[in-house]
Amino acid sequence: MELKKIFSRHQPNLGALEILKFIGPGLLVTVGFIDPGNWAANVAAGSSYGYSLLWMVTLSTIMLIFLQHNAAHLGIVTGLCLAEASSTYLPKWLSRAFLASAVLAAISTALAEVLGAAIGLNMLFKIPFPIGAFMTVATVMFVLFSNSYRRIEKYIIGFVSLIGLAFLYELSLVHLHWSEAFQGWVTPTIPRGALPIVMSVLGAVVMPHNIFLHSEIIQSRKWSHEGEAIIKKQLRYEFLDTMIAMAVGWAINSAMIIMAAAVFFHEGIKVSELSQAEATLRPLLGNASAIVFAIALLLAGFSSSVTAAMAGGSIFSGISSEPFDLKDPHSRLGVFITLIGAIILVFFLRDPFKGLIWSQIALSIQLPWTIFALIYLTSSAKVMGQYKNSLFNKIMLWIIAGIVAALNVMLLIYITM
Repeated sequence: MELKKIFSRHQPNLGALEILKFIGPGLLVTVGFIDPGNWAANVAAGSSYGYSLLWMVTLSTIMLIFLQHNAAHLGIVTGLCLAEASSTYLPKWLSRAFLASAVLAAISTALAEVLGAAIGLNMLFKIPFPIGAFMTVATVMFVLFSNSYRRIEKYIIGFVSLIGLAFLYELSLVHLHWSEAFQGWVTPTIPRGALPIVMSVLGAVVMPHNIFLHSEIIQSRKWSHEGEAIIKKQLRYEFLDTMIAMAVGWAINSAMIIMAAAVFFHEGIKVSELSQAEATLRPLLGNASAIVFAIALLLAGFSSSVTAAMAGGSIFSGISSEPFDLKDPHSRLGVFITLIGAIILVFFLRDPFKGLIWSQIALSIQLPWTIFALIYLTSSAKVMGQYKNSLFNKIMLWIIAGIVAALNVMLLIYITM
């Protein structure tokens, strides 16, 4: 299968560099939560509320470590991704409804990624948004459906590094209030009117499609066929991979909010468009800063569009209890539905920035159902055997599910008031 070619199997060997062989799946998933939707949510959070919403990045990342590890756990032990496991072990009517909602979440994700890349193209080359969106989708499809992906995918982790370096450069140009930032990281508070932004930050970090994608990438390596010793070793090193990847994502997301707080909030500028952020950076920090911002946004949009399309294909093929395989019509159709759905939504958006924010809120609304399904499957002895969730893991996962569900109820109350 194509995915087996994309993500080659590993044969663990003893040695000082052994850990490096397991670093990869988590960093590929990291692309998804430093996407343009994160940019919009984080810039809105920092420009409107300063450092006060940094705690949501911390909380979301802690939740993400448990969830992504749990999804990878499922893939390693069963050899099934979350979508396949749902079709196999859940009642048919329930799995179909659940996976249909996950496909919609993947489309919502792709909307943010494609739109972000289009905004980056507009910033750099003044290309109109619809044309930029078509260019992005066409490029992503070419990359996925041709051998180009075998050359491109190894650069996706490099894109994460470049985006991180871009924000380090941005931060080096501004005066930071580290005491306020530290307080923001550890002090939960929801300023008046901030709940939609809080939920968009949650949806931007803890993304349903990433949970599906992580289990897909892991299961494609078929470590479950290698025996008990290999499974135990994979579980140990996978957690390290997840921790490293999530820490990178936490740092980059935090840097986005800190930069917005230091530049825009400090100047009393409430950002309502990413292009406005780029234009504002130019006079405040110089032309190079604005160009770096735009290039990093373009890289984030393109690379995360690729992973969002893969997630959509994986979820759709899982409805038929099939693994992701770009030679298979179900996987191809899932990719098409995800990307074409995103393009259609682009044409209905009057305000691209608000579209990015609400796309992330949509993810947070679907998220509890993905978490509930994941907990059920990974806590089942029928599914996981001796590797089912421990009591501690179940407690932590249900606490996370409760927090996410409670925040969604608060959002519903806020919207209807």
